[in-house]
Amino acid sequence: MSATLLKRRNTGGPAAARRVGRARRHFRIRKHVTGTAVRPRLVVTRSLRNITAQIVDDLKGHTLASASTLDATIRGTDGDKKAQARKAGALLAERAKAAGVGKVVFDRGGNRYAGRIAALADAAREAGLEF
Repeated sequence: MSATLLKRRNTGGPAAARRVGRARRHFRIRKHVTGTAVRPRLVVTRSLRNITAQIVDDLKGHTLASASTLDATIRGTDGDKKAQARKAGALLAERAKAAGVGKVVFDRGGNRYAGRIAALADAAREAGLEF
């Protein structure tokens, strides 16, 4: 969906305006951020309850590794959403190492680099991913 089409559909109040703004930022970021086989893209998708991260090779269109707060190892754990995002970042870095990925390009998906997004990224860096 293009940004202009999203703009035309902006009739749902403030929540729709935030959704359209985030989609526009994501389109703008994706013009510059692409993943290759040497340096794949780390994509972060955030919802109100969960956070998902994937490492994607855009040239092939393959997901090399992924982690989410919905994974069985994280799902039942205690802690707030930020702590669960940290666990997801560490799990993603562990799976990326197993897949042979050491360096990635970070795609925050139009979200602000704060809170859960930053927690996931910091945990992935501490676990050994470079970006």
